[in-house]
Amino acid sequence: MTRKRAISGARAAMDLCDLALPYVRSIAQYQPGKPISELEREFGISNAIKLASNENPLGPSPAALQAARKALADLARYPDGNGFDLKRALSEQHQIDPERIVLGNGSNDVLELVARGYLAPGLNAVYSEHAFAVYPLVTQAVGAGGIQVPAKDYGHDLDAMRSAFDDQTRIVFIANPNNPTGTFVEAPALRAFLESAPGQVLVVLDEAYHEYLPDPLKPNSVGWLSEFSNLVITRTFSKAHGLAGLRVGYALAHPSIADVMNRVRQPFNVNAIALAAASAALEDQGFVSKSRHLNAVGMEQLTMGFSELKVGYIPSRGNFVCFEAYDAATVYQRLLRLGVIVRPVAGYGLPSHLRVSVGLEEENSLFLKALKQALQA
Repeated sequence: MTRKRAISGARAAMDLCDLALPYVRSIAQYQPGKPISELEREFGISNAIKLASNENPLGPSPAALQAARKALADLARYPDGNGFDLKRALSEQHQIDPERIVLGNGSNDVLELVARGYLAPGLNAVYSEHAFAVYPLVTQAVGAGGIQVPAKDYGHDLDAMRSAFDDQTRIVFIANPNNPTGTFVEAPALRAFLESAPGQVLVVLDEAYHEYLPDPLKPNSVGWLSEFSNLVITRTFSKAHGLAGLRVGYALAHPSIADVMNRVRQPFNVNAIALAAASAALEDQGFVSKSRHLNAVGMEQLTMGFSELKVGYIPSRGNFVCFEAYDAATVYQRLLRLGVIVRPVAGYGLPSHLRVSVGLEEENSLFLKALKQALQA
């Protein structure tokens, strides 16, 4: 009897899975970086370092930590569903109306809101090869078609992406800088693309790593919002602001687009601690400058190390760099056993590369030492 019930239960579970929408069943789950605790438990080691998820090695801003601790006292209360204080801070920093701002549970959330508001079966989104895995995920989750355009020098081929548009295209995703390759589209080319894009195609400009750019390279993307009503900018507090664990992101867009996104947004999608910490982090621009400087120094340390090891890499404008490992799966496992977590990127069409995040000076040194061992083993 017990065996029959088990078989019956297994069949019921399989049948329930089959009831899900076909395009949902075919989604491959997003694979996050391996946690330190899992690595240490798996291999029985200690003092492992994680350079896999593009986190800020400095941690969060002290001002953000203080604001988060203060917010703990009100955990029995729901957060401000409209995020008034954070929107006001963002409005002041970017000099735009609060009606143009949409808050999200990380920038992944606002990317999904765009897809839910503007994509459906029969419509499509365009994105580049080697671009952020969330673009095809959110597209497929709503049953829309995805058009992946071959990359050019590991980055976005904007001319080819523009040529890929058809009458059913409603969104084009552009990551700038791009994750995982770190490639960057300079402002003139980006503006020319915006000028050529049809009005019915939303140009979603994902600027998760914008704060790491040197000031002369930063495009005036926020200023373009007043010229291009189909532009949507997404940013995050997970990187330079060091708040990855709290999940706060936002979008800047035309008020009508922001209105659509807010209609499909979950109530209270950003928690109270995250709202408080993000508002404080936004004001601590000294911390952002410190993070940018540390990243520039660390990037030079890593790339010089790659050159000494005769390891090829893709020049990056983010807080990470993709390097050639040839037998990347083997090198990845060897690094794990040496207590260093990096990120495999075979799922991004880069089976011979691994991605390493910029860490503290000593973490970068440990990684380069471990990489030398892994390559020589």
